[in-house]
Amino acid sequence: MLNYLWFFLAALFEIAGCFAFWMWLRQGKSVLWIIPALLSLTLFALLLTRVEASYAGRAYAAYGGIYIIASIGWLAVVERIRPLGSDWIGVALCVLGASVILFGPRFSAS
Repeated sequence: MLNYLWFFLAALFEIAGCFAFWMWLRQGKSVLWIIPALLSLTLFALLLTRVEASYAGRAYAAYGGIYIIASIGWLAVVERIRPLGSDWIGVALCVLGASVILFGPRFSAS
């Protein structure tokens, strides 16, 4: 269960860092937006290393589902844009895929 906390926190910091770059480069905000962007993306990377997983690739793949949920939440809460039905269908499909990766059976590759 602790993995979900790390995934969620990592997602928030990744989205916030990318959003800060978006504000600077796409919205014409001050170059000072780089500072929170870099700090946030550094925290994202550090938080993602806290996940208990045998393989980094599998942890990152499972994280993708959490990231997508957090991104749609960001859209709704921070950007104040109501997610569409197609957004929620996409979230469901991605979470299903991430769950298969995270909880699927493990067979030896021999």
